[in-house]
Amino acid sequence: MPSSTQRPEPPYRQIVAEIRARILAGDLRPGDRVPSIRQIAQQWGVAIATATKVMAALRDDGLVETKVGAGTVVSTRTGQTQPVGLTTPPRPRRVGAPKQALNRKQVLRTAIAIADTEGLDAVSMRRLAAELGVGPMSLYRHVSSKDELVTQMTDEVFGEPELPVPGPDGWRAKLELISRLQWELCRRHLWLPRAISFTRPLLVPSMMAHTEWTLRALDGLGLPMTTRIREALTLHALVLTVALSMADEVEAEQETGVTLDRWWLTQRKRADELLHSGRFPLLATVAGEEVSDVDGLFVYGLARHLDGFAVLVEDQARTRP
Repeated sequence: MPSSTQRPEPPYRQIVAEIRARILAGDLRPGDRVPSIRQIAQQWGVAIATATKVMAALRDDGLVETKVGAGTVVSTRTGQTQPVGLTTPPRPRRVGAPKQALNRKQVLRTAIAIADTEGLDAVSMRRLAAELGVGPMSLYRHVSSKDELVTQMTDEVFGEPELPVPGPDGWRAKLELISRLQWELCRRHLWLPRAISFTRPLLVPSMMAHTEWTLRALDGLGLPMTTRIREALTLHALVLTVALSMADEVEAEQETGVTLDRWWLTQRKRADELLHSGRFPLLATVAGEEVSDVDGLFVYGLARHLDGFAVLVEDQARTRP
């Protein structure tokens, strides 16, 4: 009798089978949080790309769903009457002709919605096609790759606010306005700071319009263009740096299920030991909420930066012929 060899299942399918078995056995019930992509990568020792395929397969099988503010949880539609140990056949995908022909804005807004809820790592051509109910190849008429998709998503998001012309009176009011507009964009789209690079900037019209508006806000001050572009980039960097901390906290809360307040409770003993040791008398007087107030940090950082820039503008005015 000829011998036959059976190819082992890909690693991601093995992980899918383990998580599916836990769901069907009732160890994970509807509404329970499932391991995040990062947790899967760490627990099973696989790459993020493999962990992302695991999550996509579980979602395609109808076993998990995403809840805003809770992360990925066991789907409330998961049946509880199946015998323990049996696997469920994959749920048919919603592939087929859409009710209306796809357009670029529909593709981008769907991708943005996925990123807003689950983060940028969850956005893939396969996932996007499943959400839209089309075959993946149909997306390539609108975007050629994920990199281009993210670029166009960023362009779409920066086009959301209407930049007033000419804007409020005075350079300071204008710079504060553009900074707050970008801060609100980062609050609505927590993935946005990760999509932006200063060394390899995205050449997209909407973002360039923000920079152009900022440069025009500095007209008439006698500043060289080098100073003006550095000021525009510095303001942008201030917004993004604080926004990254905000995004990291939201991501950590979704992945661990531990709120910032609960995290501080777990650290209270260690914090008390350090702060009551007498080594840090000034830090001991600082309230915990002051440290974690990212909105307050942004407002303070913006105000102090503009105070410093005002000194530069005054010096420039005094030395101008």
